[in-house]
Amino acid sequence: MVQYNIDEKVYAFSTPRACEDATKPYDGFNITDYTGDNPEKVSLCRAILSDLLLDIPKERLILPLQVHGTEIAEVTEENLGDKFDGIDALMTTLPETCIGVSTADCVPILIYDTRACAIAAVHAGWRGTVARIGCKTIEAMAERYGTKAEYLKIVIGPSIGPDSFEVGDEVYDAFSEANFDMEKISFKRNGKWHIDLWQANALQLEQAGVPHENIEITGICTYQQYERFFSARRLGIKSGRIYTGIMIK
Repeated sequence: MVQYNIDEKVYAFSTPRACEDATKPYDGFNITDYTGDNPEKVSLCRAILSDLLLDIPKERLILPLQVHGTEIAEVTEENLGDKFDGIDALMTTLPETCIGVSTADCVPILIYDTRACAIAAVHAGWRGTVARIGCKTIEAMAERYGTKAEYLKIVIGPSIGPDSFEVGDEVYDAFSEANFDMEKISFKRNGKWHIDLWQANALQLEQAGVPHENIEITGICTYQQYERFFSARRLGIKSGRIYTGIMIK
């Protein structure tokens, strides 16, 4: 387990792959049940993770069905059993309830409001990054919990790094048209554009008012370290996923 020292009041982490054969797309620890993995194995992994998280009930281990959109949902006692279909960010103030997102190259973002004791987990693929889902999650937290950006602590978790994220002109143009500072988040190598999703997300969060020193970038590239973490670019879409979660103790 990769743990993040955000605050003593929360538990934040990413699950490692822990595989025996890195060439097998589902080999390793995976709790995501909609990418084709063996359901019994996925259920076992969920049970193991629930036990590790202060032995919380499995229904308090929340994972949305993501669609690369910008929909945000609040997790409450009333909707714990929901599937959260079409949701790419979750937020809550419930204790002993782990919210998280599923990734395999996309950027997972964990947010903790130190004043309101509210948390959020965000799935930011390149489309979500362009649409500034991180900032939209902060806005949703502000509306619901009174969150102010200066009180936030944030982790940008394992995901594809800039050296590995080679893109076509259409992706570069999408960021440019969305007014990102392309000199800070992109470069060209061997005639191909590369985008730095870590910086693209960090910079937009800073622009939203989050102090620079409160944003931790793990710097773990899933593409380069696919033996440790799932990478869809390496293994294909039909493969396991990392779970990056956060829970109020």
